[in-house]
Amino acid sequence: MSAPLLEVDALSLRFHGAQGAVHVLDRVSLELAAGETLGLVGESGSGKSVTALALAGLLDAQADAAARRLRFQGLDLLDGSGRPARAAWDALRGRRIGFVFQSPRRALHPLRTIGDQLQQVLRLHRGLSARAARQAALEWIERVGLPEPERRLRAFAHQLSGGQCQRAMIALALAGEPELLIADEPTTGLDVITQARVLDLLAGLARERGLATLLITHDLALAAQRCDRIAVMHAGQVVETLPPRHLREGAAHPYTRQLLRATPQSANTLDALRGVDGRLPDLARTDLPACRFAERCPQAEARCRMQPPVAQRQGTAHRVHCWLPLAPAARPGAEHPVHPTPEAVPA
Repeated sequence: MSAPLLEVDALSLRFHGAQGAVHVLDRVSLELAAGETLGLVGESGSGKSVTALALAGLLDAQADAAARRLRFQGLDLLDGSGRPARAAWDALRGRRIGFVFQSPRRALHPLRTIGDQLQQVLRLHRGLSARAARQAALEWIERVGLPEPERRLRAFAHQLSGGQCQRAMIALALAGEPELLIADEPTTGLDVITQARVLDLLAGLARERGLATLLITHDLALAAQRCDRIAVMHAGQVVETLPPRHLREGAAHPYTRQLLRATPQSANTLDALRGVDGRLPDLARTDLPACRFAERCPQAEARCRMQPPVAQRQGTAHRVHCWLPLAPAARPGAEHPVHPTPEAVPA
């Protein structure tokens, strides 16, 4: 079996400010294979976007990150102390790791044309001449489905619609021919039809190029439809990773079950729709529980607050970080969990 394209083991992250440290990520572990699409889902504020920024090496100077292992195609991205090695990321970002930002209009340079920005990527990361870069930029504008390529090449971001800005951002992210694309909420603010077109575009380009994709979204239904595997985040922790086919009836973590309960597809009427119990914890606290869902979980025990849960296998490609995972017989809507004894794997 080939090694994963991206390996993340026990990534933790703190931001230091005037009021102290904010413990944003806690022992996040992910793997992504070449050609695979992994969805990262969770509530707003669960740590999805900051995880994406960390994996692209885009954290600012106030970020204090550390990991047990962080590799891209076998390349170690950590220094000797377990901290991110910025020089290694600088060599990858744009060329081998592409990034689609959540707000493309703000991410695009307001004073430079789309063509200028595309040509800069092509010259910097692919070493093309000015003439070849302009031709390649036109080809990318056509490839992402922007009409009138010559005109779009001369356009500024404010002259494009939201969907057109997103397509331009995708062209910028892929023009360097990366092996990994990180797409952070790529359909935010777009209408339903444009959302589908943008996602179809991403999926088609990924298939064409054998591209690995990390798709950040709060939409479980979208993740289930578009992804090969789904990682569920809560308050900076990955609580469960599973195939989409296991999501509806096979989710084992209480938080995943509550997220499913909160989706529009789970209720026939608006009144029947239920949210996730409680609130996300304050990540600036010094007394955060080991499982950050413990204070929202109706079945939590003392050890949930005191001991980090060991990842447990629940079948092929399915892991849950929970001391009291729900068994199939207890799903959905069980009041009391069954305590299975699955094979334990490293956290």
